[in-house]
Amino acid sequence: MKTIYSKLLLLLLLLPFTALAQSTLKGTVSDVTSGQPIPGANVIVEGTTNGTSTDIDGNFTLTNVNTGDRILISFLGYADQVVEYNGQSSLNISLQEDATQLQEVVVIGYGTTTKKDATGAVDVVSAKDFNKGAIVNADQLLTGRSPGVRITNAGGQPDAAPNIRIRGGSSLTAQNSPLIIVDGVPLDYVSPAGTSNPFAMLNPNDIESYTILKDASATAIYGSRASNGVIIITTKKGTSGTPQFTYSANVAFGNVTKHIDMMDAKTFTKFIQEYHPDLTNKLGVDDPSNELVDNPATPQIEGRILSNTNWQDAIMRTSILTDNNFSASGKLFKTLPVRASVGYLKNEALVKTSDYERYTASLKVTPTFLDDHLKVDFSAKGMKSKKNAIDEAAAIAGSLNMDPTKPIYNADGSYAQVTAGSTGKLDGQFNPVNLLRERSRPEEIQKLIASMQLDYKLHFLPDVRAIVNMGVEASRSKITETFTDKAFAAYQLDNTTSTYRYHPGKNYGENQNITNRTLDTYLAYTKNFSGFITRVDAQAGHTYQDFKNDGYKEIYRYNSTTGDRELAVNAQNPNNRYYNKSVLESYFGRANVDFADKYLLTLTMRADGSSFFRKDNRWGYYPAAALAWRITDENFLKNSQTITNLKLRLGYGQTGQQDITQSAGYYPTSALYEPGDTNGQYLPGYNTYSPLAFNDDLQWETTTTYNVGLDFAFFKNDILSGSLDVYKRDTDHLLVKTSVAPGQYLSNEIIQNIGSLTNKGVEVDLRLKPITTDNFKWELLGNIAYNIGEVTDLGGRSSIDPVEAKLPVSTGITFARHAVGEQPYSAYMYEQLYDKSGRPIVGAYKDRNGDGTIDVNDRYYTPLRPNWTYGFSTNFTYKNFDFTASFHGQLDGKVYNAAKLQGGWTNRPVPNNSNSLNNVLDFYNGAADPRFTNILDPIPLSDYYLENGAFLRCDNITLGYRVNDIIKSGYGSIRIYAAVNNAFLVTKYSGQDPENFNALDSNFYPRPRLWSFGLNFDF
Repeated sequence: MKTIYSKLLLLLLLLPFTALAQSTLKGTVSDVTSGQPIPGANVIVEGTTNGTSTDIDGNFTLTNVNTGDRILISFLGYADQVVEYNGQSSLNISLQEDATQLQEVVVIGYGTTTKKDATGAVDVVSAKDFNKGAIVNADQLLTGRSPGVRITNAGGQPDAAPNIRIRGGSSLTAQNSPLIIVDGVPLDYVSPAGTSNPFAMLNPNDIESYTILKDASATAIYGSRASNGVIIITTKKGTSGTPQFTYSANVAFGNVTKHIDMMDAKTFTKFIQEYHPDLTNKLGVDDPSNELVDNPATPQIEGRILSNTNWQDAIMRTSILTDNNFSASGKLFKTLPVRASVGYLKNEALVKTSDYERYTASLKVTPTFLDDHLKVDFSAKGMKSKKNAIDEAAAIAGSLNMDPTKPIYNADGSYAQVTAGSTGKLDGQFNPVNLLRERSRPEEIQKLIASMQLDYKLHFLPDVRAIVNMGVEASRSKITETFTDKAFAAYQLDNTTSTYRYHPGKNYGENQNITNRTLDTYLAYTKNFSGFITRVDAQAGHTYQDFKNDGYKEIYRYNSTTGDRELAVNAQNPNNRYYNKSVLESYFGRANVDFADKYLLTLTMRADGSSFFRKDNRWGYYPAAALAWRITDENFLKNSQTITNLKLRLGYGQTGQQDITQSAGYYPTSALYEPGDTNGQYLPGYNTYSPLAFNDDLQWETTTTYNVGLDFAFFKNDILSGSLDVYKRDTDHLLVKTSVAPGQYLSNEIIQNIGSLTNKGVEVDLRLKPITTDNFKWELLGNIAYNIGEVTDLGGRSSIDPVEAKLPVSTGITFARHAVGEQPYSAYMYEQLYDKSGRPIVGAYKDRNGDGTIDVNDRYYTPLRPNWTYGFSTNFTYKNFDFTASFHGQLDGKVYNAAKLQGGWTNRPVPNNSNSLNNVLDFYNGAADPRFTNILDPIPLSDYYLENGAFLRCDNITLGYRVNDIIKSGYGSIRIYAAVNNAFLVTKYSGQDPENFNALDSNFYPRPRLWSFGLNFDF
């Protein structure tokens, strides 16, 4: 560094003598690998503002150059190069791509920054750190990769819905999911009919990086939709240089890792003989000539030969997944950067007939015009998917209910069913294979996300850019549900004979169009200075977004007169149409100011308007500020070989929340009416309408966040690097759905602004590179996060019941609450008492208040969702071999084992003394305790059913080998690999799977273990 100072001092002394010797320098900048020109590269005299950019052919002309000047050549994604000018007439510069620099770029709201200059809590997960193997949906790339980001999918369905929470969520009954932005288009929270996963339309192979904005100083620029954080998805774009092509393919086979421990036929027969000897005639086991036949696929003669049917096996299969992708990247006509891709995925999932197909295509074009003053970024992604939407909950429930001594098929080839006498009505249980095989529900979706950004650097004022960003997200859905003449699910009452009959045909249909349009217009000013203020980067503008949901439903019913299924028509709404629209409009401004090239200040202001609120409460105003200090740019650390990066960040900000569609619909503050039931019309010839509940006093929910962060790196090549963040987030004026007194709001529940919530936490992210040599590299990544929430006020109420906490039996029982002074979504239970051997004493609970009576006052709260979450991975490369292993988990949390509640009591086989016998958990193997003879209240609220939810899951293990130069020297490579996803699970939980967002393990679709083999061909 002293040498640099000396040279600069010498240059200053020589300036008077060299001023007369100023020259003009011309040259070209190209890619070192391909030799193709690089347009837009920066060429600047180091330490000055004298600079220029290369044209479309990579040429530049730099004036006022002096002998001894150091010329700095730079371009995003390439390593900088410095050349000393000694009178050369021209320079030909070749730049080398630098992946490290690419990773340093951080995409933030309405612009980009670098990791070095970021002032907020921002995390970047790039392609090299994604989860590997058989990835169906793009959210799986991110699981466990970022501290404080908890992603829990709903199970093993092909397009299982992910529940994503950043720092625990900021609301109770309003929207808690983060805002997802794809190439500048903020996605709608409402998924199209037929899918529940907003990531399903994205091809994971097209994604370049995720940027996660966590604190308000980072998210405030997105205002009303950013209270729960922001996930910005950037897709891959065309490269400079020669065209590049990639083909990837993999095939994966999956299996169930764990079944619920139910009784087989022999054990169930023993159980009936022991616990219900008066019912053995229902099994036919009172006849010694009966025998068990272990072949459920063979028709059986009921009453003479008993089947031994494993109903879970009967509905499951080995899943098969195939995934093929092709992409091309390069320049058309030598000037137009383009990337295009197509993909096809087919997933025959674990549960039979649960099939999913997806076609994807993408196009990204990034040309420049007007001597690089106008940059255009056009992106389009299309998806078409089709799945057979099985009723997985019903099918899995049927596999746990059905009598194991019953066959799948009767002797005549029909499905075996248990019916009640002559009515033919199903009697308490059903054949799940029948449900899967004879019901068809294809759900087809077409979706498009397209955006175009025009970025114009003003010719007359080049420090100012005018940006227009236009985007659309549009989907079309079609659903058709039909039953065959063998489908018991189509049973309907025949009013003529008062019996239940099969009525095959169409049962349900829906057509839906959803459109989400966005338009951003703003000005950006960027300028470097040489004084105490060294840089200013500011934006100000306006954004508009509207959402439309338009569709109609077809509901069919049985006509007992004609014997046919016909469309049910409501005279008030003959087309069964629905139409909803909402609008968001905002004004925003942000300024990033660098002081002395080491102090960074960010100021943000946003005004948001929402159509969900009435005019007087429509607008909310949200400020934010952040300050960062790059300590390693101070003189006392500038030359340190130990501490290579140290930056302190302080952040404060507010954001708003207005999305309550999931609990209140689109018009929560408007007085509206809906058509009345046609059977309830009391004036012939007139249509009646019913008023809808509304609350015209609703206003914005407001979240205030405080954040302190530290970014660090140690030793040469940043052997150890990472970040530490501590935060506090307070939410006031909560939008909460609560009960109200009759007659006040036309309903017994209404959305109101009441109460407050707080979250506090710590996040640690670490990256360790213990070995880095030419042949061997080893890298370790890890993160851990702690978050604890507390409901601090509910407007005078002590608690409210979340709808997602309803138990599957004993209708109306809610096992969890949002309660003042407790963590959100805490179980509210009785403390079970146990004997000396550790077995539960049925009906005995702890008298926690010591009043001698067991009642509701003895229930206590215990948190369900985890406070501690973590993830880690390790990566090895040795010559052409690579190895990756990824893990994630939680250190605490609870899970309600609903399977034990539903099947873990001895009287369960005979509900209501009916004709059917339901299966039960295997008491003889210890799956449940036979002391429980029923589940009458308050047994379902015993914490006996709550189990430790801590776990460690190995998400992926991958081993690969790359062969280079397969086409010619230095050109073309192929990588082959083998992988296992969901490799193993370490947990003390006795049920099927502890990873469950709502902490309720009931009729869970198992996550498969996937063994995959694949290749990547680059040429």
